[in-house]
Amino acid sequence: MPVPSNHSKSVLVAMSGGVDSSVAAALLVERGWTVIGATLRLHPCEEGNPERFCCGVNAEIASKAVAEKLGIEHHVISAGVPFEDWILRPAWDAYAAGHTPSPCPLCNRELKLGLLQSTASSLGAAYVATGHYARRGGTDAQPTLLRGLDGNKDQSYFLFALTAEQLSRAVFPLGEMDKPAVRAHAAALDLVNARQPSSQDACLVGPEGSFAESLRQRFDQPARPGEIVDEDGRVVGQHPGVHHFTIGQRRGLGVAMGRPAFVMRIDAATARVTITTRPDALLCGGLLARDLNWLVPGPTPDEPFPCEVQVRYRARAVPSQGLLRADGSLEIRFERPLRAVTSGQAAVLYQGERVLGGGWIHEAWGR
Repeated sequence: MPVPSNHSKSVLVAMSGGVDSSVAAALLVERGWTVIGATLRLHPCEEGNPERFCCGVNAEIASKAVAEKLGIEHHVISAGVPFEDWILRPAWDAYAAGHTPSPCPLCNRELKLGLLQSTASSLGAAYVATGHYARRGGTDAQPTLLRGLDGNKDQSYFLFALTAEQLSRAVFPLGEMDKPAVRAHAAALDLVNARQPSSQDACLVGPEGSFAESLRQRFDQPARPGEIVDEDGRVVGQHPGVHHFTIGQRRGLGVAMGRPAFVMRIDAATARVTITTRPDALLCGGLLARDLNWLVPGPTPDEPFPCEVQVRYRARAVPSQGLLRADGSLEIRFERPLRAVTSGQAAVLYQGERVLGGGWIHEAWGR
């Protein structure tokens, strides 16, 4: 991890209570940085599940214990209102429209690398560090976002929406490590969360375990039940609400078709969910993305360019051809068809290990 040469080596670490962000803080202390810990309070402590380990009561307790162990300051930042307004409401709007949201990129941009960078400035810290498995290359003036070296844990996908300014002040200490090494380091330091299970996305799970349903209840929205139909339009069942479904979903459909069935289409306007028993029906040849963010100089409109595209966190990036339209949207044509490309998710563009940018999937083609 490069050490800045023209700035104070002071950094605010976003501590979620998990082992990753705790080890990120420890590594920076060991490398001679002036470290301040900060935990975002996204949920009121008196409500919800008091055992919630990410972004709740236990997160604050664990983060404070780690900070004391490391001998650093620790602050709790109340962020419940922006979390609801900037992350949760757009997520519900996506579910209600028949899409499947990916809130983490927005949370990283607006809160972890947005709100916390403002907090860092007020506390005299020049940088913000997180426990993401990603790397930052280049210089402060021209930063680049790179994949983490551990292919099983790389989280650069979730960081594509950062602004260039945010990236220039970001530090990712775990980018060259793998998870076993991180846990081993935490155990060697006897950190309280060294053996804690992974808490990724724990802040987005409702009391019932369903993020979508918890959002519906939170915002007091109607469930909008409707029909489940096959590819020919025959009604084969009923459902309790379109927010319960995502493209490619197999479990929890509530219908018996004699063989595996998958969600093929979600029509929010009619509350109709179409299913198929043909896996090939889920194959897509391309997509259209909107609300783009570029971490490199953007492509020239109407000039095709090569790239690799990743359409969900655990998906493999596939060779593709991009075309920036004059209206600012992006066409992507896959070299080979992909399965269950889902509107609302992020399409992130890579060139080797470098993140070029990305956008939000508006529609998929060839399904």
